[in-house]
Parts: sequence; structure tokens; C-alpha cells
Amino acid sequence: MRFRSARNRPAKEDKPESAWSLARFFLTLAILTWALRSFIVQPFDIPSGSMLPTLYIGDYIVTAKWPYGFSRFSFPLGIPSFSGRILGALPKRGDVVVFRVPAENADLIKRVIGLPGDTVAMRDGRLILNGHAVPREPLPPLGIRVSANSPCRVIPPATPTIIARGDEQYCMFTVYLETLPGGPSYTVLDQVAHGQADDFAPVRVPAGHLFLMGDNRDDSLDSRFPPYVGGIGMVPAEDLIGRALVTFWSTDGSASWWKPWTWFTALRADRIGNRYSGDAE
Repeated sequence: MRFRSARNRPAKEDKPESAWSLARFFLTLAILTWALRSFIVQPFDIPSGSMLPTLYIGDYIVTAKWPYGFSRFSFPLGIPSFSGRILGALPKRGDVVVFRVPAENADLIKRVIGLPGDTVAMRDGRLILNGHAVPREPLPPLGIRVSANSPCRVIPPATPTIIARGDEQYCMFTVYLETLPGGPSYTVLDQVAHGQADDFAPVRVPAGHLFLMGDNRDDSLDSRFPPYVGGIGMVPAEDLIGRALVTFWSTDGSASWWKPWTWFTALRADRIGNRYSGDAE
């Protein structure tokens, strides 16, 4: 009987990774990404100033998906599609929420002011909740740095007020600290007296709906305005996507995708880590 020596034995060849192994890796990655985005957190960017001074244009936030349960708007492309919410729960007054506007196929962000059964009114710019004026304290004027994505936008008849601090310019606003029942406090902008939504009669929030407002009170088409004039009206709780948690990035609009170093020169580092829990935001 003859034996082949180990020295002459052909080396075992490494088999290349099979196409199925590679496909399985990407499939697993896609499923994990889908699950993370659908059930845990999802990033959003802020494209408008309706939530100033809480949220700046160019802020990137993480939104928690689990606090209010899950609807078809929780999932990419609305798939699976179904009615209602699974494990549904109402937000608290003062929560900053992301929601879908199906008619516009757009995601918006506002603050929860009224819950089902609440009555909401405005009187001379003051928020009236369930027949009681919500406490509002004047704060020192607030300066928001003028940048590429944050020009000094004001609502007529207000006029821009810009002051210089060193090499930078700041747009100045009149601000108040508003405190809802139960303690959530946040800062609101009040640009003009007798604005178009500074007065309206009490309305009752129907079952399964929410009354939402922007913190930039004179520059927010929110639940004070019906959809036929560009507002959002009362928002069905089913349309909620999640609750804003924290800002993880913020840019002043001067960056270019093709110039990576500008991502950091445009960074507003002081915005990173801002949380939106309703604690004197």
C-alpha cells in the first residue's frame, strides 16, 4: 500500500465566499436597519423655522418610535399598511412630536398643546387651555445667529433687528417662557402683536386627535389653521411617528457635500445634545 507524503499533498484551496453568504449578510443588515428605524429610532432633519427657538433649521434629531405605539406611518413606505395604532398611547402636553400629513405625504414636527377633550383658544396672543390662561413669562431678547440657512426671517409687519457680536450677526426676537399644566416649560417666539392667529374662539379637541402648535407662534401653520388655508387642523393620533429626543448634528447651511471639511466648519456644536423633554427648553 502506497501513501502520499504530506509534502506532496496538494494544498487545500480556500473557497471564495458564496453569493448566498453575501446576500444573506446584506439581507440581515437590511432587516436590522428596517427594525431599528421602524421600532426604535429614526433620524429627521429640520427644514423650517416653525419650531424656533427650540429647533433650528439645519438641526438633525433622533426621534423615538416606541412612546406612542406604531401605525402604518411608523414603517418605511407605509408597509405594512393598516388602520389604527398597535400599543397606542397618547403623548403628554409639551411633547415635541413628528407626524405624517398624508395629504402632503410630508413629515412635520410640532409641540403637543391639547389632548382629546381639551379646549384650546388664543386671546391676544395668550394661550388659553381649558378656560385658563397658560402662564407666560417674558425673557430677555433672544439672538439667533444669522447664517446661510437661518436668515433673519420675520413676519410682517415686524421688521428685522440685527446686532453684531464680534464677527457674527444675530437676529433678535421677543421670547417668552410658557408653562403648560403639569410643568412642561419651553420658549416661544412672539414676533408681532395681533397676528393672524393671536385670537380664536375655544375649540374642543375631538377624540383620537391632538392640537399641535409651533413654538414660533407667528410663523407656524399649525392646528390653529384648517387644511384648506395651509394648516394642519386637528391631527389624528394615528398620524404620529414618534417623539423628538435629541439633536445629534446641526449645520448652519454653509457646508457642501463635495467638500467634507466644510461639514465641520458649518457645525453648530452647541446644538448637539439638546434634549426635548419639556424642561425649560
